[in-house]
Amino acid sequence: MPAKLIRGDEVAARLREEMVAELETLYEETGRVPGLAVIIVGEDPASLSYVANAEKAGASLGFNVQVHRLPEHTTEAELLKLIEKLNFADEIDGIMVQLPLPRHIDSYTVMEAIDPEKDVDGAHPLNMGKLFSDEKGYIPSTAHSVMRMIEFTLQPLYGKSAVLIGRSNIVGKPLSLLMLRRNATLTICHSFTQGLPEICREADILVTAAGKPGLVKGDWVKPGAIVIDVGVTQLDGKLVGDVDFAAVRNVAGWISPVPGGIGPITITMLKWSTLEAYKKRIAGI
Repeated sequence: MPAKLIRGDEVAARLREEMVAELETLYEETGRVPGLAVIIVGEDPASLSYVANAEKAGASLGFNVQVHRLPEHTTEAELLKLIEKLNFADEIDGIMVQLPLPRHIDSYTVMEAIDPEKDVDGAHPLNMGKLFSDEKGYIPSTAHSVMRMIEFTLQPLYGKSAVLIGRSNIVGKPLSLLMLRRNATLTICHSFTQGLPEICREADILVTAAGKPGLVKGDWVKPGAIVIDVGVTQLDGKLVGDVDFAAVRNVAGWISPVPGGIGPITITMLKWSTLEAYKKRIAGI
């Protein structure tokens, strides 16, 4: 029997339903809506697509979304000046800088410049430290989205074996901490990992964020496992994932497609965090 699909639009729709009622009430009380500033530097096709979708999704919820599209030759100093301006803008509750940035701009310096209270994508070192310390803070949207996808299956995490392929600051590292909070037993794999297929076969939950199309084969997957594909890559004009979808779907219990999986949820989780930042600011916390 083919695996059940974890469709991003279904998961995102549930999250939006939770937000809409709250947004209406808050608008009546405050007279304003949550404000999100998105900054993109350059013309990376995947980044342009993501930002356009984020702008559209924000507008559909009634958010004030400001997109700052900067040319490739923008200097680091110019970008930092814009971030400083947005840090002090009263109408802006959240700031997100789209990665990757051009090579002449240091990503760490840029993320550190964002006000931690407006860092709704969880990229500031302070929010990363809060995640490590089990304190309440903003969580990277992609890692947060994977947790929502797992919750969608109604399968418990505690005591389960989870394998993560990828150790980035955006997905692998924060996701490992979120899974530890749910008492999963973790294995983190990367480009130097030996015996990757054997490790994957032991996973009750397999998440891949390697950016290598077709990496995970059907015989790598434990029957009935939850398989979540985060490794979205543009290949020959199409979006493809790390998972050999046709083969793995015949083995797994649950699987997320590419496209149509992680993307819509990540955009919605960014709005979720912006709403949280908005509520904190109006409450004066």
